[in-house]
Amino acid sequence: MTIAAIRTKLMTMIAHADDKKVKAIYTLLADEEKENDNYALTDEQISVVNERRASYLSGKTKATPWKEVHDNIRNKRKKA
Repeated sequence: MTIAAIRTKLMTMIAHADDKKVKAIYTLLADEEKENDNYALTDEQISVVNERRASYLSGKTKATPWKEVHDNIRNKRKKA
């Protein structure tokens, strides 16, 4: 079977697969991408992350949940 035929067959299979199987396939492919991703934080970036984390954990810094941030942005866009 050619690669083109395999791709076509996979697309058809995914289009008709249940949600659980689609998520499993995505996880498999996403994990492979992560292995090929050589991005790493610098020591300076790691220090900043650690400082901000410590500040948050100590209560000096307030954090806002992502959903709240997202909702605020949507509300502001609706008003504009």
